[in-house]
Amino acid sequence: MKFFIFLIVSYIIGSIPSALIVGKIQNIDVREHGSKNIGATNAYRVLGRKYGIIVFLMDMFKGMLPLIFASTFGIKDNYLVLIGFISVIGHTFSIFAKFKGGKGVATSFGMFIFLAPIQSLISIIIFIIIVYLSRYISLGSIISAIILPTLVLLLPVNKVISDKRLISVLSLLLGAYVIYKHKANIKRLINHNENKFNF
Repeated sequence: MKFFIFLIVSYIIGSIPSALIVGKIQNIDVREHGSKNIGATNAYRVLGRKYGIIVFLMDMFKGMLPLIFASTFGIKDNYLVLIGFISVIGHTFSIFAKFKGGKGVATSFGMFIFLAPIQSLISIIIFIIIVYLSRYISLGSIISAIILPTLVLLLPVNKVISDKRLISVLSLLLGAYVIYKHKANIKRLINHNENKFNF
């Protein structure tokens, strides 16, 4: 019963449209500007650096908080992994935004900070280096989506996970999903017309 309750809670938390909420502070609907995506990257471009960082942190904590709450109530192993996965589904298919959402990068990262902290730290360092050198957030996201599952397979995960087979499979699926959500970005990267990140 606790597991199913936390599944629902995780989906609702994941569904909170951070970019739309923060955008209202400036009376801006991010769905009408930039890439029209309600993720952190478009929020950064449309709302500015300060609000973009706030959106990123909110999206990240959407993936982390359900796991912290669930583990506090004794939920662990595969149940915990599934609860984290549902938060990402909530972000990409938000019930509060007509089942549309972001690409799931920040929320997935928040989930893996809890489930696989070492791998997440390495991935974010690589992400920052790639974005700094190339100025393409999409490229950093895509490469991180490839590296993280590899690291999950090779390195130990959070001790609340006794069998890491499911989290390994989930990291591969989420990595593939993140890459799929970036298919338009991949085309623009190939055509050399992808928007560069402005520091």
